[in-house]
Amino acid sequence: MHRVTRRTWIVWLFLLILLGGMGFFLWEYTTQAAQWASFTGSPHIYHGAYLESGSVTDRSGQVLLNFHEGRNYASDAATRKSTLHWLGDRNRNIRSTVVNSYAAAMSGFDRVNGLYNHTQWQEEGKTVLTLSAQVQNTAMAALGKRRGTVGVYNYKTGEILCAVSSPSFDPDNVPDISSDPDGAYKGVYLNRFIQSTYPPGSIFKIVTTAAALDTVPDILDQTFTCTGTYEYGIDKVTCEKAHGKVTLKSALAHSCNCAYAQIAEQVGKANMEQYVKKFQIMEPLSFDGFTTAAGNYDISKAAPVELAWSCIGQYTDLVNPCRYMAFMGAIAGGGRGAEPYLVSHVTSGERETYRAKTQKSPQIMSAQVAQTLQEYMHNNVQTIYGSGNFPGFQKVCGKSGTSQLGGDLTSNAMFSGFILDEDYPLAFVAVVENAGYGSANCVPVLSKVLTACKQVMDQE
Repeated sequence: MHRVTRRTWIVWLFLLILLGGMGFFLWEYTTQAAQWASFTGSPHIYHGAYLESGSVTDRSGQVLLNFHEGRNYASDAATRKSTLHWLGDRNRNIRSTVVNSYAAAMSGFDRVNGLYNHTQWQEEGKTVLTLSAQVQNTAMAALGKRRGTVGVYNYKTGEILCAVSSPSFDPDNVPDISSDPDGAYKGVYLNRFIQSTYPPGSIFKIVTTAAALDTVPDILDQTFTCTGTYEYGIDKVTCEKAHGKVTLKSALAHSCNCAYAQIAEQVGKANMEQYVKKFQIMEPLSFDGFTTAAGNYDISKAAPVELAWSCIGQYTDLVNPCRYMAFMGAIAGGGRGAEPYLVSHVTSGERETYRAKTQKSPQIMSAQVAQTLQEYMHNNVQTIYGSGNFPGFQKVCGKSGTSQLGGDLTSNAMFSGFILDEDYPLAFVAVVENAGYGSANCVPVLSKVLTACKQVMDQE
């Protein structure tokens, strides 16, 4: 009797193992089958290193890449160069993540029929990006030979219209990058928009302002005196000139470091850590197979003067351009913006196999704080940068930054902001490396890029 009982338990044990294994397989199949079928090099949809067929287009339908007998890029060199960091090169020094991430959808894979339609009928697949080749080319031309990145997205839908990384190169006319005597191609394989982090400089004062609005009850009634220096014993925070008495609004407009040192004291270390975390600006952002670089805000061991510099956007602060652009979108959206994405939709033959959906970020700040930031940043453009630099838009809001790098290095130029316009709900970021002042170097670039965005949106 005992022997029968033991055998029964053994049978049940094996049955449970079998059912558990089947359950695990079904779960894996449900979540991973598309990746199994479309892994790079799959003989079903790849011919050598390239897809057998299919194409990638921009938002207007311009072909950026097709796979008819190899990897064939756009017909013009400017577009090949401006979209390289999203499509990859032939030597795979730059990954074609967009293509690989949507290979299954382009091939028409589904969990019931697998790749039957593709293998039987060779249906043509197409991935449509949210990028505009026209805007990409405008941004790349505006950057010229300077290193940096420009990003623009629709903060209501999440569509990225522009995301360029410079330097770049024409994949149909590859330069000799290995012998680069003047450093023209330094970091060329890096997609600066998603893979780089930068000291933010004064664009980070937006973060400090938001924290102050929420934690210092009488901050709007205060004035701060700037004599050009604010001392911490033998250490000090400096401004380029004495700004005299300023309010929070005018301190932001004139980017007064001394005022923000005083504001930092009132906000305090604990609140700055809490709000940086709440705003998520240091967290990686993932979309369409890409994950952005994480930022850095570590003030755990910061002395008072170091806390002040961190609130000004220096010290050890680092931000990723794409993530910070999304932060701008959240402010424009009343504390909650759309998450950025790059792929609009994918078709296989006549069937649509994927379509992006707008996903909203969490509410990272109150609508009241967001509205005050909108007002202050619009004042920056009106009184400092000049509304005339952004023709055709109702209400442009922005903040410049000149991020010091130390030593003999020329500062990075930074600019971020958004447009409060129902027809053109755009948030943007620009970085020009080792260029100097943020507004002088970034505003002319953004003026051209945003005008190109307007032209494209008007045509749609």
